[in-house]
Amino acid sequence: MLIAIGLFVALMAIILFVVDRPRNPARWFVGFGFTGIALLLLLAGLVYPAVHTIWTSFLRRNSGEFIGLANYVRAFTEPQFLVVLGNTALWVLVAPLVATFLGLVYAYVVDRSRFEKLAKGLVFLPMAISMVGASIIWKFVYEFKPEGVEQTGLLNQFLVWLGGEPQQWLLGRPLNTFLIMVVFVWIQTGFAMTLLSASIKAIPTDITEAARLDGVSGLGMFWRITIPSIRPALVVVLTTIAMTTLKTFDIVRTMTAGQFGTSIVALEFYDQGFRQQDAGMAAALAVLLFVIVVPVVVYNVRQQRKVEEIR
Repeated sequence: MLIAIGLFVALMAIILFVVDRPRNPARWFVGFGFTGIALLLLLAGLVYPAVHTIWTSFLRRNSGEFIGLANYVRAFTEPQFLVVLGNTALWVLVAPLVATFLGLVYAYVVDRSRFEKLAKGLVFLPMAISMVGASIIWKFVYEFKPEGVEQTGLLNQFLVWLGGEPQQWLLGRPLNTFLIMVVFVWIQTGFAMTLLSASIKAIPTDITEAARLDGVSGLGMFWRITIPSIRPALVVVLTTIAMTTLKTFDIVRTMTAGQFGTSIVALEFYDQGFRQQDAGMAAALAVLLFVIVVPVVVYNVRQQRKVEEIR
């Protein structure tokens, strides 16, 4: 730690000495003096790996043989990868909508209630748990024991109490994918609730009072006043959770390791690269994930700017 601090102090001293040396330094010279090293590190840590990954996606496995778009053709034609892309699409479409909807409804219902802090704290609590920890918790919930054996899985125990037979919940497609999404929604609902609750509280009181004077109440107040007023924040929450779903790796890895038709792009390119030793296919899937994420990121940034302008 002391060495790192010493290096930082020495580096800043050198930068300040070099930049302050000329009497009238050019603006670009001063700017480069303070940002040059950061730009070089960015180039080495982000730009070069991105270019290298794109180039690797045109190669056959680890051989270095150029095969053009063959890896991308495989990604969109082979059944194994079509399942992966389909699961990823389901995650992006379903998980953000459900998490945002539950967070919005919960924030609206408990807003200004008597036990608001306690109620919000309970929903936000899963955010403090790591994705792996939450996955292990829910894996116990879905755990299966043969009929006649005492069930340790909470869901199967309830099913037995109701007179049903225990099920292997994580084996059948596409139900297993939706059951894995439950873990993600359980965590992200607290995030959505927190941001949307703050947006709801920021709605000017004169708007709500004017609506009440016009006879708006209940669901009418929710759909006609609350939703339009917090629309920018709602879009930001949706897109942020959508980006998180595209990066989801640990939940699926912990719950099923991508087996039984549950794999998604973020997990599949890891498996292709490190387990199948197919660097070309792994790189192609990584590039596809990047192409999907970029428009969402751009849209998210624009919406955040709108929110800031409103504030």
